[in-house]
Amino acid sequence: MINKIKATCAIAVLVLSSFSVNAETAQHGSFNTDGSAQVWNSEKSVWITPEQFWQNFTDNRGGLTWQKSRDYPVYSDVNEHDTFLVELDSGVCLMEFFHGRWRRANDVQRWDDKFNTYSSCGKVFE
Repeated sequence: MINKIKATCAIAVLVLSSFSVNAETAQHGSFNTDGSAQVWNSEKSVWITPEQFWQNFTDNRGGLTWQKSRDYPVYSDVNEHDTFLVELDSGVCLMEFFHGRWRRANDVQRWDDKFNTYSSCGKVFE
């Protein structure tokens, strides 16, 4: 009987630890480890595209402050935490104004480092 209790406890510990590992690997804003361009949205418990993730992020904060553009907004018109999608030939990247300059939103929010090379995010400062 004691061996059955020990075995049951061991199985329970293994099962519970596997759930915590899965929860740790799917943090809000983390890319899927299967190589797909899918990002975990913990608010909705779904995998979505990075663009959808950015859209949800800005929607939760009242929407993009500035329209998608190839040109950065006029510096004197910008406020802390303003957002916009910079558009380059290689794609788009969500930018956030933080501490006096434009930064990739991921550099401010610290989701997943893969955002820094996604679409045009690796080229926004060239």
